[in-house]
Amino acid sequence: MFNLSSYGLWLLVLINSLMLITFCFILIRPRTTRERASFAALVGFLIALFTEKYGFPLTAYLVSGLAGVFYPGLDFFSQLSGGIWSALLGLQVNPFAQPLHSLSGIVIFTGMLILYYSARMLHEAKKENRLANTGPYGVVRHPQYAALMVFMFGFVLEWPTVLTLVMFPILLTIYSSLAQREESESLERFGEKYALYAASTPAFVPRLRSVSRGRFS
Repeated sequence: MFNLSSYGLWLLVLINSLMLITFCFILIRPRTTRERASFAALVGFLIALFTEKYGFPLTAYLVSGLAGVFYPGLDFFSQLSGGIWSALLGLQVNPFAQPLHSLSGIVIFTGMLILYYSARMLHEAKKENRLANTGPYGVVRHPQYAALMVFMFGFVLEWPTVLTLVMFPILLTIYSSLAQREESESLERFGEKYALYAASTPAFVPRLRSVSRGRFS
């Protein structure tokens, strides 16, 4: 039986989920049916993550039987055992104090920061009725989707669960599909200007040369 002092913290599930969902909603501002569907998938990812992290350890139930053979005596149902990563790596430390947790925090914060600046640049471009190709858009064509990918990867790195590991590649596929559709719309709207921009700017992964030349500013 899992440690009730480690889980069943539904208020934390609610607070963390609402904070991040609100943050993403304000910046993404989903309008089309496709955007709302992708945002709903993101909401599902976040709720699944925090439910298992603070509410009910479904993944621990699913892996404890097999993993118990290799790690006898380890309590997979207590967060104090270090979470799934720490348990599998044999690190008997608090999950919130281990280096992997700190690294994931940096990755998550980086994703949130890029998402914020991307949303600001896109809003300014739409207000001026021009192509967004400065700031993060000067480094990659789809910085908002890239930011969300980084953001989600950080949480997978921090606290992987069965549901989030299944949903992560699905969301990557959804964002890639949305990016392709938006490219077609932008090409139709901006014509050759967008074609030249697309030819010189990668879709999701920045070129180190672009960053070193200061195209992010």
